Amino acid sequence: VQLQACGGGLVQAGGSLRLSCAASGRTFIRYAMGWFRQAPGKEREFVAAIGWSADSTNYEDSVKGRFTISRDGAKNTVYLQMNSLKPEDTAIYYCAADLAIANIPESPRYWGQGTLVTVSS
Repeated sequence: VQLQACGGGLVQAGGSLRLSCAASGRTFIRYAMGWFRQAPGKEREFVAAIGWSADSTNYEDSVKGRFTISRDGAKNTVYLQMNSLKPEDTAIYYCAADLAIANIPESPRYWGQGTLVTVSS
């Protein structure tokens, strides 16, 4: 699976961004997808995950109610809608994929390159 993330940028606190991650190489629909982020000087952390059927989602506590993960099977794309952004959301965001959603928060098999999100105060 090859993953290509995009959509990052500079936004003011309270604003919104939507990240996209396009998948190719294997049958996208079979894979659970997720987003991670790595802030400067910090370890990479799990943000959100979505199952292959999109009926199962999982979020890190600090983004619950602000971020929404979704997927479009026709476009082989997973999205992360980020609302009410805070300066502490500033990070490089990575998408990831694995056959099992249970693996997403810990050790997904496939990774995309990152896209930088900067939230100014």
